[in-house]
Amino acid sequence: MNIELADFYSRLGTIAIILVLGFILGKLKMISPKTNKDLVNLLLMVFMPASLFMAFPTAYNDETSHLFVAGLIGGTIVMLGIAILATIIFNQKWYKGKFRYASQFALVFNNATFLGYPIISSTFGAQSSAVIAYCGFIIPFNIALFSYGVYLFKHKVDGKLIRDVITNPNIIAVVLGVIVFLCSFQIPAFIKDAVQYTSNATTALSIICVGYMLSTAKFKQLIKKWRIAVTALIQLIAGPLVTFLLLTAVKYIAQIGLGINFPDEVIVVCTLIEALPTATSLGLFASKYGGDEAEASQLVTASTLLSIITMPIMVGLLLGGLI
Repeated sequence: MNIELADFYSRLGTIAIILVLGFILGKLKMISPKTNKDLVNLLLMVFMPASLFMAFPTAYNDETSHLFVAGLIGGTIVMLGIAILATIIFNQKWYKGKFRYASQFALVFNNATFLGYPIISSTFGAQSSAVIAYCGFIIPFNIALFSYGVYLFKHKVDGKLIRDVITNPNIIAVVLGVIVFLCSFQIPAFIKDAVQYTSNATTALSIICVGYMLSTAKFKQLIKKWRIAVTALIQLIAGPLVTFLLLTAVKYIAQIGLGINFPDEVIVVCTLIEALPTATSLGLFASKYGGDEAEASQLVTASTLLSIITMPIMVGLLLGGLI
């Protein structure tokens, strides 16, 4: 992939500035809890789906199709592998009560939506091969999030859970993008422009929401609860390391066993996402499905803060030769 590591860190710096803006707006009370909740809903239901849809080119080609399928396969492997790892690490012997399930959720589900897309699209370009790989990854991620993620708190599967997966706007947007791509369908310019303008708001709004979340954190409580920091560090280090090793092994097996190329873009995208802090939806899921909302929110905050240190290190160590 044709981007310098120094340039990547520079893009992270740009995102950090917007993050600080969200933090300041929160401290100045210019964003209220209700405003933030409304923005999160808009991001999940409107802006993010628009971004995913616009990531697909409108003309079919084999290379793009291969990238999307590879991202889909890579994402599925990562979701399964990290889920197994989370069960092993955060077991009943060492982690008691509801925090065990929150910790498993934290390791499996990173901030692929709010931070993943902005970082990948701003670093590699909104129409880049990395974004196509990301579109493939986000399908198993969202399916796992709204099925296994809910199961970790509810401990049961029901019809509503299945409906939530099928009707998730992000999955629908990717499916529509695939259809338009495969059919080489030309969208009318006025519709395409409207969706593009909506998509353009995703990056800034999503990062501002994360900055606001940090502005509400009670940092003294985080210092006292050491197991939250330990859990966050495990997530930020074990997640990208295992992902990189898994997908590198897949690439090697594909080359010698099947004679096909497993794109580096998939390894970069998946490892990069796993190096991100845990999903902000952890607190929302804990609140909605009976988990410990306070501890879940503290875990998200600790992970976000620690990722400022761990993410550049993990990216440099694991992906320095690929990006």
